[in-house]
Amino acid sequence: MTWKSISTSDHLDLVMSVSSRMPVFVFKHSTRCSISQMVLSRFERENKLTDGQFYLLDLLSYRPLSDQISSIFGVQHESPQLLIINDEKCIAHASHYAVNSIITKNFL
Repeated sequence: MTWKSISTSDHLDLVMSVSSRMPVFVFKHSTRCSISQMVLSRFERENKLTDGQFYLLDLLSYRPLSDQISSIFGVQHESPQLLIINDEKCIAHASHYAVNSIITKNFL
């Protein structure tokens, strides 16, 4: 799984554009949080998704973008958090240890 970084509003516009063609997975990650690191590692290890684009948002560096994502999709900010975007809508989201369960529920 290859992660693309979200660090500008233009990147967020790209996420929206790509979501009209395929599922987009946005992982909001606090780089200094051990729980966030564990959830990200577990997600990468346990999920072998091949369809979709994968985006990583560093919350410590780009918190305003996280707030913008929350506003656009009507999803409360949490960390770690995974949002699944399809056709410019958030079709599922989860935080903390529930991240892997939304993949199972929606894609497997």
